Amino acid sequence: MVVAETSRREMLPRTPPATMQAAVYRGVNEVRVESVPVPRIGPQELLVRVHTCGICGTDLKKVATGSHAPPRIFGHEISGVIASVGAGVTEFGRGDRVVVFHHIPCGQCFYCYHKTFAQCPTYKRVGTTAGFEPAGGGFAEYVRVMDWIVRQGTVRIPDGVSFEQACFVEPLNTCLKGIERLEVSPGETVLVIGQGPIGIILSFLAQRAGAHVITSDLHAQRLTIASTFGIEDGIDASRADTIQTVRERTQGRGADAAILAVGGNALIRAATEVVRPGGRVLLFAQTARGEATIDPAAVCVEEKTLLGSYSASVELQEESVRFVMDREMDLERLISHRFPLSSSVEAFDLAAHPGPDSMKIVIQPGSGWGGSSE
Repeated sequence: MVVAETSRREMLPRTPPATMQAAVYRGVNEVRVESVPVPRIGPQELLVRVHTCGICGTDLKKVATGSHAPPRIFGHEISGVIASVGAGVTEFGRGDRVVVFHHIPCGQCFYCYHKTFAQCPTYKRVGTTAGFEPAGGGFAEYVRVMDWIVRQGTVRIPDGVSFEQACFVEPLNTCLKGIERLEVSPGETVLVIGQGPIGIILSFLAQRAGAHVITSDLHAQRLTIASTFGIEDGIDASRADTIQTVRERTQGRGADAAILAVGGNALIRAATEVVRPGGRVLLFAQTARGEATIDPAAVCVEEKTLLGSYSASVELQEESVRFVMDREMDLERLISHRFPLSSSVEAFDLAAHPGPDSMKIVIQPGSGWGGSSE
């Protein structure tokens, strides 16, 4: 362990460079790889050299809709190595491998009291940045980690755990939160619509909670990938009617619960129809604002419940870290494509237009120094 830490320190420049490469959002559907200043850190802060950063659906939404004023550097599923330590930081050192959360709530406001942490004003402040308005910063060579994130949202990566596995800590947390919000019980039948990487994680967690999981996707290849994680009851939605098939498998009732793990609003009504009277529907990927069609009688007369879950929960941080670091699920197997920072535009294009075999897509500013596990 001492040798590994020494090696990591030696591979870091003694003084961070003045400039770095970053994928900069410049407007709707416009991302450019540019040279930008390396962010400066203050007391109680960290500078992390990014190894791997996953592309999240929310990153794609921001780029596609122009919901955030440019310029910004997105990316929040960050793993890397501490390059510099600000004055007063004692719990971390240069060369430590870490993952960082970009949001941490205050713990004291109205929303924290009611445990809706994602609505906390402090939580809404982004605590990691590579420059410009803080927006995550993981799609850059270096990222600044602000003081409250250092204190509560920075986690060491144990030896033997890869950067790629570790970068799933935040997205895994969001999925755990969704399953908790849905209150999945042993013996229930849960339909998970969409078997991209997040859909597969949600399916795995629902099955872990004791549910019988049925999955659906338009791409048979994705159902095959899900089966390698033990999620075997799948419906090829390009060939079969999902609602009818689920009812056939549940004595005509419908699923106890459904999770919508694909973006867009077109499937909300179908998700409501596929659950039994008294069932629940979790909207997990509906992060873009807009209008959707629902049958109000399904909510009123049939007593079905629509639920939402967004972002991570600080209360699930320890469990999500343990799950990922103990490799309870081999999450790095979900990575189908790895891009260097110089190919960020290609990475975003593929993530925005996924193929049947494309799953999690990551950008690796540090792929040339130390590999995926060291």
